[in-house]
Amino acid sequence: MRRRVGALFVALLTSLAAGLVALVPSAPAVAGTTGDYPEFPYPPTTYSEPLRGQFHFSSQSGWMNDPNGLVYANGVYHFFYQHNPHGLAWDTMHWGHATSPDLVHWTQKPIALEPDVHPGTLFSGGGVVDKDNTSGLKTGSLDPIVVFSNTDGVSVFYSNDNGQTFQAYDKGRKQISIPDESRDPKVFWDAARHRWTMVVWSNEGGNGVSIYTSPNLLEWTFASRFNAPWLFECPDMYPLALDGRTGAQRWVLTSASSQYVVGSFDGTTFSTDWTGPQQMDLGTTYAGGSFYAAQTFTNTPDGRTVQMAWQGGNRGSTWTGNATFPVSLALVSTADGPRITRTPVAELASLGSETKSWKNETVDAGKGNLFGDIKADTYEITARFDVLGASADRFGFDLHARSDGTADRSVVYDTEAQTLQGKPLKPVNGKVTLRLLVDRGQLETFADGGRYSLSDNADFDSAANSQGIRLFAVGGKVKLDSATFTRLNTSWGTDQSTLLSNLKGPWHAAGGAWSDVGAGKRATTSGDGFYLSAQSGADGVYQGDISLDTAHAGGLTFRANAAGAGYTATLDTSGVVKLWRPGKDIAVHAAPVSAGRTHHLKVRTDGSRIRVWLDNATAPVIDATDTTYTSGLFGVNVYDGTATVQNLNTGTAGFSAFPSGSWTPHGGNWTVTPAGLGGASAQNGFYLSDRSGTDFTYEGDLSVTNGTATGLTFRANTAGAGYTANIDTSGMVKLWRPGKDIATRTTPIVEGRTYHLKVRTDGTRIRVWFGGGADPVIDATDDAYPAGLFGVNSFAANTVAQNLTVG
Repeated sequence: MRRRVGALFVALLTSLAAGLVALVPSAPAVAGTTGDYPEFPYPPTTYSEPLRGQFHFSSQSGWMNDPNGLVYANGVYHFFYQHNPHGLAWDTMHWGHATSPDLVHWTQKPIALEPDVHPGTLFSGGGVVDKDNTSGLKTGSLDPIVVFSNTDGVSVFYSNDNGQTFQAYDKGRKQISIPDESRDPKVFWDAARHRWTMVVWSNEGGNGVSIYTSPNLLEWTFASRFNAPWLFECPDMYPLALDGRTGAQRWVLTSASSQYVVGSFDGTTFSTDWTGPQQMDLGTTYAGGSFYAAQTFTNTPDGRTVQMAWQGGNRGSTWTGNATFPVSLALVSTADGPRITRTPVAELASLGSETKSWKNETVDAGKGNLFGDIKADTYEITARFDVLGASADRFGFDLHARSDGTADRSVVYDTEAQTLQGKPLKPVNGKVTLRLLVDRGQLETFADGGRYSLSDNADFDSAANSQGIRLFAVGGKVKLDSATFTRLNTSWGTDQSTLLSNLKGPWHAAGGAWSDVGAGKRATTSGDGFYLSAQSGADGVYQGDISLDTAHAGGLTFRANAAGAGYTATLDTSGVVKLWRPGKDIAVHAAPVSAGRTHHLKVRTDGSRIRVWLDNATAPVIDATDTTYTSGLFGVNVYDGTATVQNLNTGTAGFSAFPSGSWTPHGGNWTVTPAGLGGASAQNGFYLSDRSGTDFTYEGDLSVTNGTATGLTFRANTAGAGYTANIDTSGMVKLWRPGKDIATRTTPIVEGRTYHLKVRTDGTRIRVWFGGGADPVIDATDDAYPAGLFGVNSFAANTVAQNLTVG
């Protein structure tokens, strides 16, 4: 969603006047560059601040608004959202990103879409998982995540690494151009017609949505227009089975303010016989209120229609806004026609700990408080009341109550008016059934099987003397058929935000302070600090990247106990690689270890034999034996200062290259992932082997994740000055040397796609083959460099190189 800034802040200032939200002034948002994408500017947090929801998602820091592109992909739920990571107010929009295995335990991830890295206005949009690769965008084993954004038209972005990085399809050019004001595309798979469908809001002839169809997510055809004055911003459209019956499918069309109509969809046109919409949630359904811009997940593994919305009223010292708790949507028959129900997802139960229940009790002012012995901060209450014989005028719960009779919030049912929190709620068979989700900054109330839903933000005081719960009745009594209290634990801290690893968590620290940064996990220690996974092993390969900033040493720990006692292969700024265990240095090798440079370490254990490799060299720098530890945990160690670790992986996957000694960077940052050698550079960066050649065949697989170019460098000096044959996303293969483009060949180069390059040198003759073709695309002569080193180049890009061979 793009809202005119003035209009947005009118709404927010209205909220402020009502005491619902306070905005903290912020500096204008800024965007990064390709070299530092993904951006991750967040300060550390334990997610335990006052008013921070413990089971409602909020951004680690900064402003958030609309949910975007909610998908279940490659075994993980992805929650993208409108985001200003640089301030507490709306500003230049990014797409934030979080993931969860279960819709409950969320982990903040780096920025997904970033201005100046990804083109266009990155406002609200939808996302899908292209499981059948209808787009042809898939480049590896993972299903592509394809998302849609921009304004006054629609652009396409996609990820082939499960959301770690995104590319702009067709350089971000609009695949749909809309001359009127438009935004907020939402895409879904139309199973009956075996094609994709998009609804996108525009003001063409007034509020409404335009419907488009596509066979492949890239080429779109206008299908129809549905106009309605209530249909403003952030549309969503999805089928629901009426009363759960197979063959009784209806289609639901919603707006940002949670208004909806039920109708039919023939693959081209949505139609309804409703004369006006219903309200799905009874909260404050405007931008900055307590329920706005709800969106449903696509591709859920069990077929559920799961929804989350923006709650703008929650804020704290470092964040503004949160998401509603995920609910499953259903459609039920009523006397008034089909109606939506909203029910918290069953996975909420994973947070439950202490539970207490009551049955067949009477609530009146003369009796004690049934909940009087409970003190709680975050919890769930379910209760069913029999109101047929009730004499009470009102009954309900005081939440976060205090001994002086005050409470932070009351949930009240009025028996005469038949209202709950002032909203209509008729008893069903003489019963009123409530379900309350109470979090530090959120209160969500459900009733009547989910037909009643009211999402709200509440500033709950978490102090010990403010954690009471009062069940009350006023003016008489009411029967409580049953009630259950369940304490809910925090959902935070179960996964890693920026540390890329195939090791199982949860991780734990044994010494030192460990925080998330864009480059991985950063430690600050005085003495030894360990960060340990929950995965143990005996024999195998373990590898990772270590950058020593101010630290004296850092390395890979393995076969360790929970305190870190085991083996560690360490980089030491005294100029050595060392294998040690508590009380003994097993082996030491002199090596050029540099502060501020990323080094790659690899360890292989075979029984008592332990070998250590440095910086992708073919031969180990340490080959030793020790029998003290036979198995244990994998982790990392930092000693005396600050260091950053990344790409911690077991297994042999990594950078495959020709035999060489240690590789050396000259510009840029170079890391090793299971996919290969990763490069990130603002301008020219080189990663150079110690192997040189004169005449040879040199080839490999190259990819520009995002940015400009990457290539094979050869006949180079130690600063990278030599020849480079590269692929350039401006649309060419190029052979160049410093100061001269020797030859170019025009050909499309797509970000995120892997290409094979081969170079053959014969004296001054240099030929370049592209994509496995039989004939060279470049055949040129140049005599500037007769011999030199082999390496890889990255220019203003994030890149991957793999399978390098020299023959």
